[in-house]
Amino acid sequence: MKRKSFSEMPYHLMLLPGVILVLIYSYGPMFGLVIAFQDFIPANGFKSDWIGFDNFTYIWSLPDTMNVLWNTIYISLMKIVAGLIFPILISLLLNEVNKSLVKRSVQTLIYLPHFLSWIILGGILIDILSPSEGIVNKGLQLLGIQPIFFLGNNDWFPYTVVITDLWKEFGFSTIVYLAALTSINPVLYEAAIVDGANRWRQTWHVTLPGMIPIIVLLTTLSLGNVLNAGFDQIFNLYSPQVYESGDIIDTLVYRLGLVDAQFGPATAVGLFKSVVSFVFISVSYLLAYRLANYRIF
Repeated sequence: MKRKSFSEMPYHLMLLPGVILVLIYSYGPMFGLVIAFQDFIPANGFKSDWIGFDNFTYIWSLPDTMNVLWNTIYISLMKIVAGLIFPILISLLLNEVNKSLVKRSVQTLIYLPHFLSWIILGGILIDILSPSEGIVNKGLQLLGIQPIFFLGNNDWFPYTVVITDLWKEFGFSTIVYLAALTSINPVLYEAAIVDGANRWRQTWHVTLPGMIPIIVLLTTLSLGNVLNAGFDQIFNLYSPQVYESGDIIDTLVYRLGLVDAQFGPATAVGLFKSVVSFVFISVSYLLAYRLANYRIF
């Protein structure tokens, strides 16, 4: 037993730099949560007056709080559903491609947007979706459709956010499902062919059942992101025109804390989100363990 523990020591040492960074940047700032219960004044530091839950009461009294909470849940749920269904369909289609060169080329093309930051993509999308000069609205005009202000219309903005996020990330998710497809025993396909199953029947009775464990796992783990609607993306795409449909918890925290200098209320909102997210993540890992036998340790 001691010999085995000694042999695993290099792996533990390899994790040490990552653990140190997590302690410094993730756990260290948690001491600042005390600001949520103070009338925080930077000049006084943590010696500011203690006001209990007044910051939380103030947040819930704001007229936009419930709308922000709804926007966050609505956008994040749409992202979760789209981010599960679309990559599965693409991976199934790619699995039917026999030419390796074509398959790898498509994989590379759909995977590339994942490496671009939302700062870059935000500028690109603002130009592409421009109601006056954007290529998308130019195409709509050729079809006889009036230009649409995708990033300035409250009816269109949430769906624009979901579609653009899907375009950026579905290639990365597709790789996970393609990896799951490689674990399916080829003998099962041969048996299906002998039984007279066509490609559709093979997909329905062999491919999809073989993907069920990874689908269940990723679905349950995604529950922890219910309150994460994507700050980087929305911050680079939204404007006061679409606060009604695009303002989320993270952007509210940004405006309260860094724009309005209301550090106490901003920390209170962040703490609320962290507690709720912790509950969802705990539940998702429990479900992943029960349904997919997934465990961290």
